[in-house]
Amino acid sequence: MTEGTTSAAAEGADTLSRLEQEGEIAADYLEGLLDIADLDGDIDMDVEADRASVSIISDSGSRDLQKLVGRDGEVLEALQELTRLAVHRETGDRSRLMLDVAGYRAKKRTELSELGAKAAADVKNTGEPVKLEPMTPFERKVVHDAVKAAGLRSESEGEEPQRFVVVLPA
Repeated sequence: MTEGTTSAAAEGADTLSRLEQEGEIAADYLEGLLDIADLDGDIDMDVEADRASVSIISDSGSRDLQKLVGRDGEVLEALQELTRLAVHRETGDRSRLMLDVAGYRAKKRTELSELGAKAAADVKNTGEPVKLEPMTPFERKVVHDAVKAAGLRSESEGEEPQRFVVVLPA
């Protein structure tokens, strides 16, 4: 192994270790929150796409966790920011941690990927740009990825919270 390969491997291991630490800090924070709120849920941690990923899931199929999602994921977004702040407080580093509750974000990702693919198909057929409804940063990222996978490009326009994606012809 060359010196460059060795340092790259060590850097990758350091990154993985840091992300796993973020996940553990987040899990501890969320477990405390679930206890305070008297909600049942299990915590699942992973590392996906160079970021820690934490999910709160329920074995019982109870609708209690929906309280942590809120209308259109508003509570989930706020909870994710609070969790990121808890990680930042412990590590001193900004976290890009992703939080999912009761599979909400996973389901939303599937829906948004389909929306992005459909918008890309419409742009390919008409040659005209397509403007989508305002979305959160997470939602826009999923749509941008789907459009890119379809071979087109997209841009975000507008100001928060009315920022939206425009799918452009090739």
